[in-house]
Amino acid sequence: MLEIRDLSVAYGKHQALEGATLRVNPGEIVVILGANGAGKSTLLKAVSGICEGKVRGSVTLDGHQLDSLPADRIVEEGIALVPEGRGIFGDLTVEENLKLGAYPERAKGDEQANLDRVFALFPKLIERRRQVARTMSGGEQQMVAIGRAMMSSPQILTLDEPSLGLSPLLCKELFQNLKQVRALGIGILMVEQNAKQSLAIADRGYLLENTRIVHEGEAKALMTDPAVQAAYLGGGGAAAPATHSPPPSSEKETLTKVTVRPPSRRRQSADVLVGMDLSDLVAKAGETAKSAPKVKAAPMAAAEARQDDIKAMLKEFEIAAARAGQSRPLPDYTPVARSASPAAPAASASTGSSDDAPVTIEVYRAPRVEVYRRRTNGDFERD
Repeated sequence: MLEIRDLSVAYGKHQALEGATLRVNPGEIVVILGANGAGKSTLLKAVSGICEGKVRGSVTLDGHQLDSLPADRIVEEGIALVPEGRGIFGDLTVEENLKLGAYPERAKGDEQANLDRVFALFPKLIERRRQVARTMSGGEQQMVAIGRAMMSSPQILTLDEPSLGLSPLLCKELFQNLKQVRALGIGILMVEQNAKQSLAIADRGYLLENTRIVHEGEAKALMTDPAVQAAYLGGGGAAAPATHSPPPSSEKETLTKVTVRPPSRRRQSADVLVGMDLSDLVAKAGETAKSAPKVKAAPMAAAEARQDDIKAMLKEFEIAAARAGQSRPLPDYTPVARSASPAAPAASASTGSSDDAPVTIEVYRAPRVEVYRRRTNGDFERD
């Protein structure tokens, strides 16, 4: 039995796996489900001894400690990995690839028996045994990768995304072949994105989220779990109620009832709320600015006068916008006298309740953009 306890992996300061604990029994298929980046492939690499990060924790097979052994010794102990992307030797034939898997000492005496067993599991490889591996289809190359791993006489077979890049028909055939591998008494630890088909053939499963195992259970129970259905089985959990029943009350708990009311659908015209047509308000502001007497002043004084005019007009727009955005009257407001026409009479808005504070609206002014051109002599001129 393969036992993994508190397995953690870090790449520098990045924690890729945290405290993973799981087991795989002989003749059992265990699937690990999780999103990309959750740490699934890192877990398999750590078990196989090829992880480049800092590994902490315990990995044992039938009581023998594996976490301190090099990768070739782990294969000798009985764990074989089928990596993501297959990793076969494309320029070699099918049979040559398979025989390379019999390199460990534990498998050399059973090379022919293991080869016959692989051909029995994957009959297509018999007729393709002399074919160069890179000329085969993706599904056939995956068969070669699994067969090569089985040539090492493993107790535990680990597979990283075996259905990646395969058509639905080839996926179905692949998973059926894995059931036959299980029938031989070989334990299978599989990382797989195809949750539906992998859970259909698995005995147990683990959910890996954000580097941690958050749930485990029998495959049939995971298939019917609403959370698993929603996350991994294409929205099967959509029928679950949106709200959860309140937790049981206790003496130390105080529950606060929150009532959520839908937003009001009542609509009122902005003209009604302001008291006059908005276009008239804009036109009035423009006419006031045009009718103001022009004052000859120094450049700085003229600039300040224009700023005061702009501030006064913006204030009127703020009041109009505030009235358009709420259904209650605002307090009285007297516009600020324009700097260019200090003798102009002050207009007052409609009166209202003085208890309500006016709504604050932030007004952002567009920045001024200046464009410069570079001359041939290296100087700049402004457009």
